[in-house]
Amino acid sequence: MKYLGVLLNLLFPSKCPVCGNKSDDHLYNPFCTECWRGIERYSGPACNICGIPTVSSLTITCESCLKTKPPFSRVLYYGIYDGALKEAIHLLKFNGVKRLSKPLSLMLSELPIPKADGIIPVPLHHKRLHQREFNQTASISRHLSKNLKIPLMLDVLKKTKETPPQTDVTGKERLKNLKNVFRTYEEINGLDLLLIDDVITTGATIRECAKALIKAGAKSVTVIALARSMPKQNT
Repeated sequence: MKYLGVLLNLLFPSKCPVCGNKSDDHLYNPFCTECWRGIERYSGPACNICGIPTVSSLTITCESCLKTKPPFSRVLYYGIYDGALKEAIHLLKFNGVKRLSKPLSLMLSELPIPKADGIIPVPLHHKRLHQREFNQTASISRHLSKNLKIPLMLDVLKKTKETPPQTDVTGKERLKNLKNVFRTYEEINGLDLLLIDDVITTGATIRECAKALIKAGAKSVTVIALARSMPKQNT
């Protein structure tokens, strides 16, 4: 398998989007090994519930989570949404470089993921799914399901309404746009679930997804994500 990767890189050379050097491992293609291995797992202070980075390690729980307890039990993520990790997510999500879903899932496997009854990816509305042709989070979840030997539950959670792009709106506006747009369609009563997302910004999407799952009877929801951005506020 190793030699096959070397052969593929010789036949189909590509430049690393971070440093511009040639990719030297098919698993990380188009990234070079140095840039890929340079992706760091976040180890700084963070809220023990939503995971938002905090200024001090003395801050165990952030103000937002103290004010309103989230529907999920905890958020685990690999790194900060920046550099090579951000580039990899963009290539997978917007450029359709599907092969990156495997090495990205291996990153998630390094996290202290609790035992669970099922893995549920954050869903796309069917119109958005048709435009992109695949759900990047579902693709990562398939590999993670195999890695962890936890059942993949693709049809449990669905997005019933198309929402406008959330990039340039505040956390409160995101929550308003996403309110009641996620619904469950299978029996999940009493199950401990893993909710998989690619990037967490304000946390509005994972809150609404987790709320729908808990409302449907899930015992607990732990959020697993590749990256966390650093918004001004976690609202």
